[in-house]
Amino acid sequence: MSIYEKHVFVCVSGKTCPTQGSEAVWQALRDEVKACGKLDAIRVNKSGCLAQCGHGPMVVVYPEQVWYGRVTVEDAPKIVHDHLLGDAPVERLRYVKAKSTVS
Repeated sequence: MSIYEKHVFVCVSGKTCPTQGSEAVWQALRDEVKACGKLDAIRVNKSGCLAQCGHGPMVVVYPEQVWYGRVTVEDAPKIVHDHLLGDAPVERLRYVKAKSTVS
């Protein structure tokens, strides 16, 4: 097995991501990577719950540790071409967990 340049995880479990179309997002990302001929360099996996319920479908890209929230099937080509192939994260989709105000 080869080492991948990028590894994409799409939450397809938990309380909400499955109800928000995460399986279709996973398939769209995988199909777009395949259409670009990059399955040997970019791995798109289904993942367990990423513990950010209600903000999904959640997608995480490594090694950059870029998190995306509320990803749609229509966002897949932009993520693949801009981020996975072009190394420019899609800022409008970036997810940053709110900092806790508890001291």
